[in-house]
Amino acid sequence: MVKIKKEGVLLVISSPSGTGKTTICKKLLEYDKNIHLSVSVTTRKKRKNEVEGIDYYFKTKKDFLNLKSENSFIENAFVFENYYGTLKSEVLEQLENGIDVLIDIDWQGTRQITQAMKGNLIKIFLLPPSIDELKKRLSKRNSDSVEEINFRMSRALKEIKHYDEYDYVLVNNNLDKTFQQIVKILESERLKLSKQLYLPEFIKNLNIT
Repeated sequence: MVKIKKEGVLLVISSPSGTGKTTICKKLLEYDKNIHLSVSVTTRKKRKNEVEGIDYYFKTKKDFLNLKSENSFIENAFVFENYYGTLKSEVLEQLENGIDVLIDIDWQGTRQITQAMKGNLIKIFLLPPSIDELKKRLSKRNSDSVEEINFRMSRALKEIKHYDEYDYVLVNNNLDKTFQQIVKILESERLKLSKQLYLPEFIKNLNIT
């Protein structure tokens, strides 16, 4: 009997801030234990209650740059005086073991991952129902000033312009519906021929002449 071996799916989800991406990612991880959330490497200081290997891999700037020089990242960025990156080894190991990997990242990081993975990933972009609704959602964050809200809106508009670089684009006007659509996408992608690593041996054992 042929052992069923499959390759995991690399799923990248992007969206402007306030579109519900974080909530949907959490729901996916709760819904399906075969999905692994990629843990980034960072040079920023560990905050209280953060756990090494769960929230981030915390590294010194020197260690991070050494990893970067060794081509250890499928994407990396310098944000607010700190470095962030996704380890190639962690992602590939999970995929080879048949575990799906979820990466929550912006369009710039997605471009890097697309190049590093030679297109072997599924990219989903989430859109807000409207700009007015997006501003309303961002304004609900009482900790943010007017300047911060305007800055986030400006970034959101720039992010939206890159929607056509993705495989699937979903308008998130209903969180549960959008979540179910992403589940269907993932289930469909898991069934693709390229992910069914056991099939050549299975076909061989059929003794087709």
